[in-house]
Amino acid sequence: MIKVGVTGSNGFIGWHLCHNLGLDSNKFEVIEFKREWFNKIEELDFFVSKCDAIIHLAGLNRHSEEEVIYKTNIGLAERLIESFERTNYKGQLIFSSSIQEERNNTFGNSKKIAKQLFFNWAIKSGANFKGLIIPNVFGAFGVPFYNSVVSTFCHQLVQNEIPEIEKDATLNLIYINDLVKVIIDLIEVESIENINVNYTDSYKVSQLLDLLNTFKLKYFENGQIPSFNNQFETNLFNTFRSYFNFNTYFPIKYKNNIDERGNFVEIIKLETGGQVSFSTTKKGITRGNHFHTRKIERFSVIKGEALIQLRKIGSIEVYNYYLSGDNPAYVDMPIWYTHNIKNIGEEELYTMFWINEFYDVNDPDTYFETV
Repeated sequence: MIKVGVTGSNGFIGWHLCHNLGLDSNKFEVIEFKREWFNKIEELDFFVSKCDAIIHLAGLNRHSEEEVIYKTNIGLAERLIESFERTNYKGQLIFSSSIQEERNNTFGNSKKIAKQLFFNWAIKSGANFKGLIIPNVFGAFGVPFYNSVVSTFCHQLVQNEIPEIEKDATLNLIYINDLVKVIIDLIEVESIENINVNYTDSYKVSQLLDLLNTFKLKYFENGQIPSFNNQFETNLFNTFRSYFNFNTYFPIKYKNNIDERGNFVEIIKLETGGQVSFSTTKKGITRGNHFHTRKIERFSVIKGEALIQLRKIGSIEVYNYYLSGDNPAYVDMPIWYTHNIKNIGEEELYTMFWINEFYDVNDPDTYFETV
């Protein structure tokens, strides 16, 4: 069991890293860290002494006073190094720096100096160190106006605001899942080195906005699953979906066409492939209680009474959706939300399921956790 501590665990990258480590609980144990421990010697030393590896993500990206950014990022590095020396820490240290290092700005310079401090400490102490220079990162739950332009655009479009492009630059991007895999794969590598993390995709800001506008029109406004030309577009779509207000968006009622023959309902309009399934569920039975990290999934109730529940991993807030076959409706399952469906009626429940990829027993992307 490798004990991994993550500073900045509540941040965008930290949240994803901790929960991905948690998916392999037979190999990794995540050691709790609180930001205030940087200012508490005993707590910081106790944290460091428990870890086999530390991923240092905590830092400050933006502030009205640039000097605060500089002092904060270097100060956090210095406090960690002081703790390493007090505890004789010789484990793995992975530090997240940024491509901003190359741009001679306050944030980039603070990261560059902090990385050098860690590098010097590792040489002196004989510990393992990886200084990661990370490109622009995007993914679900990023903070608008802070983490990336993708986060900002997604937030604005869902709020029916009109995003503006200040500079139509070309961005070298990496999806959060890909970055997390890079970090996890490095935990057991014994070396001292600086690493340029390769970007996976390159798009102009205007191209990103065009794609997101397409997603808004087709999915947000018309309930249609758009076609995806590559994995990047699927990742961007899942990122976009994470900004919806789940208190108000679902369930979405279908148009129920009724005549003397009965009724006819269009279940899903899609430009992409996938798999459609059908189930019956007996009274009082619950299906699901699992989550996905990449799949797109739709539950459509066509007969009976159902309760669909969603809960974001790491949160306690549960979203409850009551659906009835008398008014057919659907709920889509966002990534990193555990979900279930329960028959709460007196008759058998009929449900149609669509998912955007075939089930692969060797790579199911299905993790069980009760809502």
